[in-house]
Amino acid sequence: MAAKKEIRIGLIGTGFMGRTHSNGYNRVPNFFPELEYTPVLKAVCSRNAEKVQAFADQWGYESIETDWKALVARDDIDAVDICTPNDTHAEIAIAAAAAGKMILCEKPLSRNLAEGEKMVEAVNNAGVANTVWYNYRRLPAVSLAKQIVASGKLGRIFHYRANFLQDWTINADVPQGGTGTWRMDLEAAGSGVTGDLLAHCIDTAMWINGGITDVSAVTETFVKERMHALTGKVQPVGIDDACIFHCHFENGSLGLFESTRYARGHKALYTLEINGEHASIRWDLHDLNRLEYFDHKDESIVRGWRSIHVTDGDQPYMDKWWVPGLGIGYEHGFVHQVADFLKSLETGEPCSPTFKDALETQKVCEAVIESAKSRSWKDTGVEWTEK
Repeated sequence: MAAKKEIRIGLIGTGFMGRTHSNGYNRVPNFFPELEYTPVLKAVCSRNAEKVQAFADQWGYESIETDWKALVARDDIDAVDICTPNDTHAEIAIAAAAAGKMILCEKPLSRNLAEGEKMVEAVNNAGVANTVWYNYRRLPAVSLAKQIVASGKLGRIFHYRANFLQDWTINADVPQGGTGTWRMDLEAAGSGVTGDLLAHCIDTAMWINGGITDVSAVTETFVKERMHALTGKVQPVGIDDACIFHCHFENGSLGLFESTRYARGHKALYTLEINGEHASIRWDLHDLNRLEYFDHKDESIVRGWRSIHVTDGDQPYMDKWWVPGLGIGYEHGFVHQVADFLKSLETGEPCSPTFKDALETQKVCEAVIESAKSRSWKDTGVEWTEK
């Protein structure tokens, strides 16, 4: 067997996403042994030396740093993985690109369009491989949904609807800012549910159904003031707690999107449904190995919604895992993205979504926020070319 080509990973950030990415790197060699490239966990960075060392020991990183600039400057790092809050994405990515590093960046790409444009310019000028971790694309049932739509089985698409519901911020005592609640701080996050949750829905929607051309949105911040975790001061809340928007796609279909952190009883309810002239499909993250399918061409006496259990080897990614009937979980989307990134290094093809692709999602997010503020329709400026 030929020796593997090593891609030496430098991970920045040791929170939830740092864990999911690290698990992805660790699992890929076991389940994608045919890949020419293999990840090597060379270094991990976080500000607290004791905590980052514990993380390194747990996940198998060879060394630690407490300054991300030191990690980016290292000659033994090939790829920088950004798992930090949104306000640091641009600075780290631009520095990593200037250092000639490949970059894997957690979503959303940036806090706003201006930052995202600078990031795209940086990777383009440096000519470095890049990707953004929109992981739901790579769950097999969602990938199958894209295949079905692309095959034409649904016919002309009329409707695309999605929601992403949570309930973790209903308590007014939840602070904003700091390590655990930076998503509540406008300065750190850039937006609330729009950039955190709807960005996932938008990315998946455009990947499956094409570009979104214009939006009309409404947002709400239910708790107007919260204590800041770092200063202890009570100050206005700048992020959106809830967002609803409708839109037009380039293909003429209508879209309806909703997200909130105020839906009691929902921890991570992400659903999507697509209605076409011949058939419809729908998917629910809570039952992620199933895709529901309705085909009007079926004989009327047996026509109805069918449940496709996405575990067979001829369905996306599933030949890498177990036997038919045995499902996989949330974490496998990250394993698949690592595998796809490594494969892209073999083929020379970009690993979607690239920074450029993710910038199109950022355009929609920005248009949503602007529409809600102005209470008017906003064009997105999306130029969707990804297939």
